[in-house]
Amino acid sequence: MSFLGKVVQWFLNPAHWHGDFGIPNRVEEHVVMSLAATGAALLIALPVGLALGHFGRGGALAINISNVGRALPSFAILVIAVQLVGIGPKPAFLALVALAIPPIMTNSFVGMRDVSPELRDAARGLGMSDLRVLLRVELPNALPVVMAGVRTGGVQVVATATLAALVGWGGLGRFIIDGFSQLDYVQVFAGALLVVVLSAAAELALALLQWTLTPAGIRSAAAADRGRAVRATAPVAEPAT
Repeated sequence: MSFLGKVVQWFLNPAHWHGDFGIPNRVEEHVVMSLAATGAALLIALPVGLALGHFGRGGALAINISNVGRALPSFAILVIAVQLVGIGPKPAFLALVALAIPPIMTNSFVGMRDVSPELRDAARGLGMSDLRVLLRVELPNALPVVMAGVRTGGVQVVATATLAALVGWGGLGRFIIDGFSQLDYVQVFAGALLVVVLSAAAELALALLQWTLTPAGIRSAAAADRGRAVRATAPVAEPAT
């Protein structure tokens, strides 16, 4: 039997779909860990990025800190976290939160900073308070950029949560780690395939959430801008001779 045939047979085995070591339970562990880490990163990074973008101060510091966070390998953070809090879900959680914070903070700051000053001035001219300007004008216009950061951070967390298996946690990474320890490369391949599918599903779900949360007027304006860009770059037909 070919290797891919063995992979198909592995997925068709009922034993892999039941119990604590089955695919549904491993997917649930992976999703719960990813949601918890992304949610914690949102609570930390989103208010900071929005506030810095709103006030226009400290942005360079925030972006530099985020860039440092991006430069640190997740595996290195995981090893350091194990030394601090021991084996289990805690080090994996800390590493995933640290991974998700940089794109969320950077995009939140950039999205708020790039809101047109004319929009802010017009809103204040209508008598809006600073808080209403933030919530009713700046945030809706910054939302596409902010959500792009959430998408990036969320998908990275789903893909990297596989490392949680290295520190005694579950998730889909268990199939890969256990497969390597048992020299069962069919299981390794199946686990990697499940991670790819779950990451793609997370990307699609977050893209749909971004589209849903973005105000219809902003979606229409973005579509119009893309249309103008396409027409501007289209080749001009030569006149017939």
